[in-house]
Amino acid sequence: MPHQSTSGYSLPYVKRNRALSLSFRARYSKNESEVPMQLSDRQSQILAMIRAAGRAMVDDLATSFQTTPQTIRKDLQTLAEAHQVVRFHGGAALLGGIEYMPFAHRSTLASVQKEAIGAAIARLIPPNATVFINTGTTTERAALALRRHTGLRVIIDNVRIANDIRNFGGMEVMTPGGVVRGSDGAITGPAAVDFVKQFRMDYAIIGVAAIDDAGTLLDFDFQEAQVARAMIQNARHVILAADSTKFHASAPVSIGDMTSVHTFVTDKMHDAKRRAMVEACDVEVIEAC
Repeated sequence: MPHQSTSGYSLPYVKRNRALSLSFRARYSKNESEVPMQLSDRQSQILAMIRAAGRAMVDDLATSFQTTPQTIRKDLQTLAEAHQVVRFHGGAALLGGIEYMPFAHRSTLASVQKEAIGAAIARLIPPNATVFINTGTTTERAALALRRHTGLRVIIDNVRIANDIRNFGGMEVMTPGGVVRGSDGAITGPAAVDFVKQFRMDYAIIGVAAIDDAGTLLDFDFQEAQVARAMIQNARHVILAADSTKFHASAPVSIGDMTSVHTFVTDKMHDAKRRAMVEACDVEVIEAC
């Protein structure tokens, strides 16, 4: 039996669609933000939501836009014909995966929620603490929110974010060695993992691409996930930084699971079943919005 991805598709299926995505993008657009046909305001908003979460369900969209499931299905079909999403029973997913979205673009999605999450995390970090921070748009907000802290020693696996925080007066910033990813400045590779393993830090602030219904923490990049996993394993207190859309997203690589998390900082936990799953793992939930 082929290995199944977290979205329910086999990995060969996902890889085929990823190749198709690259082909469509080369054919239909000169950059990732272009859409090859005129979309309605609602369709544009739906596409933005799918880009943020990786996927969306018809019933959820119908509730959000106060319209019928039939109307949403037509909108999703339009987006599928524009080669922006792939349909599946009950919803649609971003064609080829959200990993192709530029870091700068992802930073603008759910920006209010990410800002609030970052501020809430900063309030959890005491002076004179040691902190791991992994690459991510939400963890970046947390790093920037530490501006007024004193006596911090921070290890961060991203040269761009490290450069942004290096002049904070009360912070010593370290980065591991390794390969720097050109798209967003993330540092990956065995050297980065080995560097992280040499430390035992008070906190790890960890961002993820997705959280599945079983509480598995997921990412798109295998090497990036290895660095995040090392941070989790070598921190006394793990803070998960993720907005609620991550429960609707999917990604193929496991970082760990909710049982390795001590505090989960999010915007809102609307779903009672997911809240119960998180609390069953003995995780403190902090809603920032």
